[in-house]
Amino acid sequence: MLKIETGLETRALKVVIYGAEGIGKSTFASQFPNPLFLDTEGGTSSLNVRRVKCGKDWSYLLSCVDEVIKDPSICKTLVIDTADWAESLCTKFVCEKYRKSNIEEFGFGKGYVYLQDEFSKLLDSLNKLIELGVNAVVIAHGKPRKFELPEEAGQFDRWEMKLTKQVAPLLKEWCDMLLFCNYKTYVVTTENNTKKAQGGKRVIYTSHHACWDAKNRYGLPDEIDLDFKAISHLFGAKTPLKPDISQENKRN
Repeated sequence: MLKIETGLETRALKVVIYGAEGIGKSTFASQFPNPLFLDTEGGTSSLNVRRVKCGKDWSYLLSCVDEVIKDPSICKTLVIDTADWAESLCTKFVCEKYRKSNIEEFGFGKGYVYLQDEFSKLLDSLNKLIELGVNAVVIAHGKPRKFELPEEAGQFDRWEMKLTKQVAPLLKEWCDMLLFCNYKTYVVTTENNTKKAQGGKRVIYTSHHACWDAKNRYGLPDEIDLDFKAISHLFGAKTPLKPDISQENKRN
């Protein structure tokens, strides 16, 4: 028999944050409810946050997530900082597992298939955290790439995550919010009637654009300030659930 449910479902959130170098992605993530950082690159050293350094081994990174699953009261938000360094650890793990010197040595793109499968294990573990009421945040670096549309003349810069073409789509599909952070530059007219760029306000783009990927499922404005206050209303008072050990033992 079908168990039909209606209405809005309140659960922990899956968030991916990416953007320009040094804009404050980690600082923004540190404002999420009671965060714990799994720091893969040492980027949180200047922040007063709780962290576990996971920059040397892919298996250790996965085991750290598993520890939070065992005791979700450790934090209300688990932050992976960053996805691109985590992907590097994953790539190294795959190459060592199959005794290859690099990912291209597999041939015919087979190495990237292994990489995609292995990286999916991290997202599967983060999904378990979501079920337990712990928010999952993944930070990634962004990079501009020259892009050209068939119907448009000329090229333009399009921002994307600094990840392989196999891993980036996984993250984009996995998350509830894909937030692109960048500096907003204003063009003003000077006294000499010339155009001049000024400003540099830090903003978050929450919707898809020709120049970047972004999305959200919560009706956010297309552009918001780079401040947790702009999205704080999405986070209700959630108490992390204890995992059902008996069910876990049955699966094992």
